[in-house]
Amino acid sequence: MRRELISPRAHWQSQAESYGFNFHTMYGEPYWDESRYYAFTLEQIERDLEDPTTELNQMCLEVVDKVMASEELLTRFAIPREHWEMIARSWRLRDPSLYARMDLAYDGNGPAKMLENNADTPTSLYESAFFQWLWLEDRLKDGTLAPGSDQYNSIQDKLIERFAELKKSWPPVPLHFACCQDTDEDRGTVQYLQDCAEEAGFDACFTFIEEIGLTPQGGFVDGQDRPIHAAFKLYPWEFMLREEFGQHLNKSQTRWLEPSWKSVLSNKALLPMLWKLFPNHPNLLPAYFADELHLAGESKLVEKPIYSREGANVRILEGGQAVADSDGPYGEEGIIYQAFHPLARFGEDYALIGSWLVGDEAAGISVREDSSLITQDLSRFVPHIILP
Repeated sequence: MRRELISPRAHWQSQAESYGFNFHTMYGEPYWDESRYYAFTLEQIERDLEDPTTELNQMCLEVVDKVMASEELLTRFAIPREHWEMIARSWRLRDPSLYARMDLAYDGNGPAKMLENNADTPTSLYESAFFQWLWLEDRLKDGTLAPGSDQYNSIQDKLIERFAELKKSWPPVPLHFACCQDTDEDRGTVQYLQDCAEEAGFDACFTFIEEIGLTPQGGFVDGQDRPIHAAFKLYPWEFMLREEFGQHLNKSQTRWLEPSWKSVLSNKALLPMLWKLFPNHPNLLPAYFADELHLAGESKLVEKPIYSREGANVRILEGGQAVADSDGPYGEEGIIYQAFHPLARFGEDYALIGSWLVGDEAAGISVREDSSLITQDLSRFVPHIILP
C-alpha cells in the first residue's frame, strides 16, 4: 500500500457536476481529492481486505444471533423494549439487507483491524461505486496510470444484482427512497441507489423523511399521500425506534431497507461482543462495555458512543486523558471502549479504509483521508488502484 501524488484532471469538477456529484466540495473544503491516489497489490486486496471482510461479516451476524436470544444483551445494546419482538421477527425471517461498509485500519503490513460496522446508513457510496471508477478510466486513457492498473470495485454491479434479487422475492409494489432534507450528500447517495434499483427493474419514487405521514389506519404515506409498501431509508433505526412514528412501525406492514435487525448490527456494542466471541482474532481489537473498563489492559483506548455517526463524539484516551476528541450530539444511550490502533499515516494525513459489502459479499473499498486521527464526515475521499 502506498500513496502517489499526481496532478488532478483539468475537467474533474465539471465532470462531477455533470453526473450530479454536487458534494465534491463541502463547506468550501475539498471532499473529492484526486491530487493523490492509493495503490495496493492484488495480494493486499484479496488477502488483507476482501477475505477478512467476508469473514468479519459472518462473525458480526453470529453476534446478532446471540443478541436476539438474550434480553440482557438487547438491553446492553439499548434497543427499546417495545421493539424487541419486531426486530426479533425481522431476524427470524432474515429480512433481506442491501449494503454495509466496514471501517478498517490498515497500512499494507499485517492484518486489517475492524474499527466499526456501518451497517445501517453508510454514505460515500456514490463516489466509491461510480465516480472513482470514472477517475480510473480517465487516468488509464491519459496515461497517468500504467496499463493494466485496476480497481477493487464491483459495488455498482453487485448493487444492481442485489436489487434484481429483491425484486424477484418482493410483491410488485413501488420502492420508495427517502432521506432527510438539506443534505446534498445524503440526497446524492439515495438518488444513486434509486438509479441502481430502476436499472434492476424496480418502479421507484422518492420522498423526504420529513414528508412521510400516516393514514388513519397507521400506514405510512409519502409526501403525495401514496402508500409506502417498501422503502429504502437513509435514516438510522435508532432514530426511528425512538421517534413519535416509531409506535406505528410494527403494524405498518412497510418493508424496510435496511431491515430492523440492522439496529443491532450497526450498533457499536457489537465491538465488545465480537471480542468476547472471537478473542484475539487477528482482525479485531480488544473492546469493552463501559462497566468492563477495569478489564482493559491497554494504556490507549478509543471511547465511542454505541449510537453515533461520522466520527462524532469519539475520544482517544491515553492514560485516561483525552488526547483527541470530536464534537457531536451522541452518547446518551451509552458508550464502549476499543483499544486504539493507529490509522496508516502518509505525510501529515491518516488514511481509513472503508470495505463495502453488498448483501453478504465483499464488493470494493474506499479510502478517506484526514489530518486528524478521527475520520469524520468532511474527511477527504481519495481514489485507489490495484497495481498491474
